[in-house]
Amino acid sequence: MVRQKLFSTDPFSVLRSAVNRALDEFPYVHEIPWMGRGPTFPALNVWADDENLFVEAEIPGVKAEDLETYAVGKELTIKGRRFLPSDGNQTFHRQERGNGEFTRILTLPVDVETEKVHAALRDGVLTLTLPKAKAAKPRKIEVKAG
Repeated sequence: MVRQKLFSTDPFSVLRSAVNRALDEFPYVHEIPWMGRGPTFPALNVWADDENLFVEAEIPGVKAEDLETYAVGKELTIKGRRFLPSDGNQTFHRQERGNGEFTRILTLPVDVETEKVHAALRDGVLTLTLPKAKAAKPRKIEVKAG
């Protein structure tokens, strides 16, 4: 009698399958950066011009008084709290929106002048303007002939 091989006996394949099945049962595991299973919260856009770095973070449902932002050197931290209304009598059939506290730490490409950082919250989007430190700004160098 020939037995058909239905499952892999490779221990790494078995482990990978077990971990993937376990992770699929937890809806917010994609928010853990080291898991590599998708975007973290909040989603960010970061860009720059000659003078500033700009950061936009999508944080629907978060109030300004529930946000804290810190900039130190090349590191930006966004912390906040989002609590979905609940009276304890709901039965969730699906819950993909996070609830509770979050922290996102971002390493910036250049140092910034932390005392001049500006933050604004509008329509669920946090916008930060981070002036580049003087050493990080482009400097025109005069070329002398001779």
